Amino acid sequence: MVSPSYAIELLQKALEIYTPSRSEAALANFLKEKCTNELGFEQVSIDSVGNVIATKGTGEPRILLCGHMDTVPGQVPVRIEDGHLYGRGASDAKAPLIAMLLAASEFPKQSGTVIFAGVVDEEGNATGVKHLVKSKMAIDYAMFGEPSGIENITIAYKGRLAIRLTVDVGDSAHASAPWLARNAVEEMYDFWNSIKSEIEKVGTADTKANSISCSLTEISGGSSHNVTPQKCKITIDMRVPTTTTCQKVLDIVDDVIEKVKAQKGIKTTYRIEDKTEPFEADHSSALVRALSLGVLDVCKKRPVLLRKTGTGDMNVLGNSFKVPVVTYGPGDPHASHTADERVNIEEFVSSVEVFTRSLFHLSRIHHIKKNKK
Repeated sequence: MVSPSYAIELLQKALEIYTPSRSEAALANFLKEKCTNELGFEQVSIDSVGNVIATKGTGEPRILLCGHMDTVPGQVPVRIEDGHLYGRGASDAKAPLIAMLLAASEFPKQSGTVIFAGVVDEEGNATGVKHLVKSKMAIDYAMFGEPSGIENITIAYKGRLAIRLTVDVGDSAHASAPWLARNAVEEMYDFWNSIKSEIEKVGTADTKANSISCSLTEISGGSSHNVTPQKCKITIDMRVPTTTTCQKVLDIVDDVIEKVKAQKGIKTTYRIEDKTEPFEADHSSALVRALSLGVLDVCKKRPVLLRKTGTGDMNVLGNSFKVPVVTYGPGDPHASHTADERVNIEEFVSSVEVFTRSLFHLSRIHHIKKNKK
């Protein structure tokens, strides 16, 4: 059994390695060394995109435990204060990553196959999990590590549709004579306002989890402080509930853009930056049942099943592999990406046991179902 002191020390060392997206190599090598020399994995490698893959055991069930090594930019001093461990990634998502790693190391070889994957670029373009999907690895179940709080299980994530919209009015003028040319930034406002209004009209539902959200996240325009802008570009981030699809939302947005474009007679183009479909786990699956039993064993209460408004790696693999998938992990999502990102140490240590118990239950349930067949 992994000791609490070992678990805390391993997480602290992982936090001390700064890993903004696409800079995960140092942590990957660190985890590879631990998996090979201390944690008893039989096969350990780093793949072509930088993911750490460690395998233990043989046969069914084949269980993937997947967490991401990268964080958002910005360092947070690593320290222990008031029962919390602080550091960039403490919540999102190195605490879940290390908890899964340690639980996987405890999995009995005769109980099946456990595959631990520490992936890259989750906070960016999901390069790591997309590479796993392309590899077509044979798995029966997958658990993803993200902060849900140890008494909650995330069963659904919204999808994400992001577009980069460009308006080009074709000319510019001196700022002292703005009537000589259209202003691209001002014209862009009408496009954005029309898109937002239409999304709010057709996409507002009874809950935030079932509504389409629409955010203007980036804007750029103009070439000088005294010249009217000829071009303006914006990024629009839309989160898509499981009640619809990214394509249906894109069709709505495309229709709005074409209508405003025709009214204004302005050159307008857009490109899709991200298109990740929403995903919801099967509540009755052996995986949800096993994880619920793990939470019940450790926390002495039944978990709450959450539908989140964000988007995760679970969406990518779940929609591609068609196997039971769920997300779980220690940490407060509201502390993620903040200047004082942290995880409760007691919760982190308990989550290792939750994952361990869940693997036990999943193997047991899988074999019972298999024998009945």
